[in-house]
Amino acid sequence: MAAVCQVTGAVPNFGHSISHSHRRNKRRFDPNIQKKRYWVPSLRRNVTLTLSVKGIKRIDVRGIDAVVADLLAKGVKL
Repeated sequence: MAAVCQVTGAVPNFGHSISHSHRRNKRRFDPNIQKKRYWVPSLRRNVTLTLSVKGIKRIDVRGIDAVVADLLAKGVKL
C-alpha cells in the first residue's frame, strides 16, 4: 500500500537516522496511513479511503460529503 493520504496528500519524508556516535543512515518517515471505510449518503454506498490520521480528523470536522465532493472534483476515483 502506498503511503499517500487521499485527502491531505501527505507523502513520506526522507532523512537520516543518527546513531549515538552520530553516524547517519538514510531512512524514510512514513505518515500514519490507515484504510478507513465510510458510508457516503450522497453516493448511497460505502467508500474506502486511504487516509492519514490528519485526514481522518479533517473528515470529522468538515463531514464526509464535503470531503468526497472535493475528491471527486479533483478527479480521484472512489
